[in-house]
Amino acid sequence: MRPSWIEIDLDAVAHNVATIADAVAPAALWAVVKADAYGHGDVPVAEAALRSGAAGLAVALVEEAVRLREAGIDAPVLLLSEPDPSDLDVVVRLGIVPTVYRLETVARIADAVGERPASGFAVHLKVDTGMHRVGAAPTEAFAVARAVAADRRLSLGAIWTHFPVSEADGDYTLRQVRALGRFKDALAAEGIEVPVVHAANTAASLAIPASRFDLVRVGLGIYGLRPAPGIATDLELRPAMRVVSHISYLRRLPAGARPSYGRVRELAAASTVATVPIGYADGVPRRYGPTGGEVLIGGRRFPMAGTVTMDQLVVDIGDTDAAVGDEVVLLGRQGDDEITAEEWAQRLDTINYEVVTRFGPRLPRRYRGANRE
Repeated sequence: MRPSWIEIDLDAVAHNVATIADAVAPAALWAVVKADAYGHGDVPVAEAALRSGAAGLAVALVEEAVRLREAGIDAPVLLLSEPDPSDLDVVVRLGIVPTVYRLETVARIADAVGERPASGFAVHLKVDTGMHRVGAAPTEAFAVARAVAADRRLSLGAIWTHFPVSEADGDYTLRQVRALGRFKDALAAEGIEVPVVHAANTAASLAIPASRFDLVRVGLGIYGLRPAPGIATDLELRPAMRVVSHISYLRRLPAGARPSYGRVRELAAASTVATVPIGYADGVPRRYGPTGGEVLIGGRRFPMAGTVTMDQLVVDIGDTDAAVGDEVVLLGRQGDDEITAEEWAQRLDTINYEVVTRFGPRLPRRYRGANRE
C-alpha cells in the first residue's frame, strides 16, 4: 500500500469537545461534522464527539446525515440548509432535522411527513440576520414560522442564524444576536413559542458569550483549530490531524540542477533530493513549494526542491543522512517541531478550514485513541 496517510487523534477530538462544552455551558454543544468532519472522517469524529459531551451533530448534505444514520448514530442531526425536495422522504424516515426558510419547503416537508408522527416533525427555521447566503429575511421568516405553527404535522424546533464575521467584528455579531432575539420575542407575542435558539459558531462560542443562546454549533474548534489568532487562548485545543508520508527515493544532484516540472528552483549546492509519494491529487497544493512550503524529516524542517506534482513531491535535504522509508510529516508534529494548518494557510493565502478539508480520499485515514488503534 502507498505509504501516505492522515492520522486522526480521536483523543484530541474528545478533549476539544469536552473543553469547549465546559466553556460554553449551560448551552449545549452540537458538533459540526460536514465535509467528512472537515477532512477528519465524519463517523469516527461524530462518535468521539458524542461520547465527550456533544448533544447533537450538524451537516451540510443529506448524504452526510444518511452516512451517520447508517453507521448507527441516532443523535440529532441538523441539516444546515434546506434539503432538496427529492430527499424529503429520506429526511423524514431517518429523523434528520431539516432547516427551512421558504414556505414551499415547509409545505413539502409536511406532505412528506403525512399522518405518521404522533407529534409534529421538528424543523429549524433559519433567519438571515446578516450572512446573506441562505435563510429567510426577518420579515419573510414570520410567514414561515406561522406556516410551521399552523400545521399539526410540524413543530418549530428552533430558530437560528449564522455569523459571517464573529472572529473579527464583535459589534456586527452582537447586532445579529439582538436581531435574532427580537425575532423570537415577536413570535412569542403572536403565541408562537420557540423552544431552542442557536447562532454561535466556533468563534462566537468562544469569544462572544451573548451569542450562545441554547446551543452552539462548533466545527473548527473540535478539530483543535482556531478561527483566528487570539481567540480563547486560555483554552487548550489540540490539533487532531497529522498528514504523514515516507521517503520513497533518494538521489544526489549537483549544484544547478532543477528538479520537478517547470524546473523552477535551482539547487544552490550539491544536495540530496528526497522524493515523497504525495501530491496535489491528495490535497497538497501545487504552489505549496514556491510559497516556501516545508516538511519535517527527523524532526527538522526541509524545503521543497521543486514544484509539487500530482502524485509526488521532492524535498531538498542537503547533506542530511536519510533513508528510504523515513517518515515525512507535512502537517502536524514530529519531534520538537510542528507544522500547523495556520502556517499552511498563511503561506497559501487561505484559511485553516480549507487546508484540512482539501486532503482527498486517496489518503486513508488512520485513527488512534478513543478505543481505536
